[in-house]
Amino acid sequence: MKQLGIPLAGLAALLIVLPLNGQPTQAVIRIDTNRVISEVHPYVFGNFAEHLGRCIYGGIFEEGSPLADPEGFRKDVMAAVKPLGVSVLRWPGGNFASGYHWMDGIGPRDLRPARPDHAWGALETNRFGTDEFLRYCERIGAEPYICINAGLGTVDEARQWVEYCNETRPTYWANQRRKNGREKPWNVKIWGLGNEIDGPWQLGHKNAEDYAKFALEAAKAMRRQDGTISLIASGSSNFRPDADWIGWNRTVLERLKDEIDYISLHTYIGNRNNNFEEYLGANAQDIEERIRIVKGQIQAVQSTQRVRRPIYIAFDEWNVWYRTLQGSTEYEIAQTGLEERYNFEDALAMAIFFNAFFRNADVVKMANLAQLVNVIAPIFTNKQGLFLQTTYFPLIEYGKQRGNLSLDVQAVSPTYRIGNRPPIGYLDVSATYSPKDRAVYVNVLNRSEKQDIATRIENLVGRLGSEAEVWEMNHSDLKAVNDFGAERVRPATRKAALTLANNGFTYTFPRHSLTILRLSVQ
Repeated sequence: MKQLGIPLAGLAALLIVLPLNGQPTQAVIRIDTNRVISEVHPYVFGNFAEHLGRCIYGGIFEEGSPLADPEGFRKDVMAAVKPLGVSVLRWPGGNFASGYHWMDGIGPRDLRPARPDHAWGALETNRFGTDEFLRYCERIGAEPYICINAGLGTVDEARQWVEYCNETRPTYWANQRRKNGREKPWNVKIWGLGNEIDGPWQLGHKNAEDYAKFALEAAKAMRRQDGTISLIASGSSNFRPDADWIGWNRTVLERLKDEIDYISLHTYIGNRNNNFEEYLGANAQDIEERIRIVKGQIQAVQSTQRVRRPIYIAFDEWNVWYRTLQGSTEYEIAQTGLEERYNFEDALAMAIFFNAFFRNADVVKMANLAQLVNVIAPIFTNKQGLFLQTTYFPLIEYGKQRGNLSLDVQAVSPTYRIGNRPPIGYLDVSATYSPKDRAVYVNVLNRSEKQDIATRIENLVGRLGSEAEVWEMNHSDLKAVNDFGAERVRPATRKAALTLANNGFTYTFPRHSLTILRLSVQ
């Protein structure tokens, strides 16, 4: 995880808003199921578990707890995780990965060495290691994604990790796996070539050339061990004004274009200026711009590949994170445990990510919310139980669209400006189509703090049904939070009869709300 979030430095605090005349304002959304961008890949609904704070110990895993099962996994947490439908789970970090030696975390738990964690200033007991992680993935139905140590680690260490997990023959590391209780291979197919190595906060920080040399040799060695794995290059996560994140990605893509399947992007956002419309507007523009730039870089290097192969974006760390970003070093930041308490407006922020991922479904093929439990997470525990944070609910509802076809939907709505940025619409819209169910999902975030927006929704192909299923996230208090025994912010669902005219209807999206409409199309 990176040290700093996205700065809004240089933005004027003033919002110049085009007048809405105090009345619900007409907007238009046009749906055409023939205008397909790509499949919404199931891996877009991934998550991330790092050895940081109480994510692993006290979250996923708590030996001796009355809430844990015989393997040490928290049963209540697992029950909350399963509805999220986590498709792919990234581990062990994060910053932690750059100082982690996986061999410390295998074998009998009582014989494993405790080590200082120099990423976050903690003591790592190593009681949760490779086999525990992979067993947890099996239990929750997630594809495992292991990030190698590209900071202080070696190429051979990475290769041997693949051997331990995936080898079928009676080799040394495969036999160690068998000795540790796992006869058949774990068959881990997704491997990350390090984490945020461009960041000076990272153990083993490298410049782009040095990282690319290491990653290329690691990729070659790991693929010779198992030629079926997919590899994710460490893209830039350093968006500070003096950092050349575009140059880093260009170098990495050019050097690794014939070996990698993905390049990673990391983005954290926050409402630092306590300005709701700026929060949901400026950050949305930044996310789209970064995807667009990296997509262009990918297209450029593909023209010079030895053998044409797809490279996609893995947005493998994303979330709201700013309240617990206190201090100038990782050690200072870690004192908070990164235990962000999310409010209603943070739940709405989930939509700007998913809508961007859907609109760019041709290139964003993986995304991992950071993180799973306690640490900037949708699930929060104590010794007695847990509660679901506000951000939990949009994750579930968007997840129902995995495997759908993302549509190039036309959306026109009143606009506003943030400083000297280009105008942005109050309505942030994405749409997907399920041919099997003949259902269209329309995802609409109304970024206006004070105005409902009446919208004409038109369907261009097929006949609309007369009823919509409505999922709505709304609350009168933008700062409302959930807590133990008091989940104040939850979605509402209902069925709505539609008054159809010319294969369309009008729907009013409430101020500061997220609405997902499920429409049938015959």
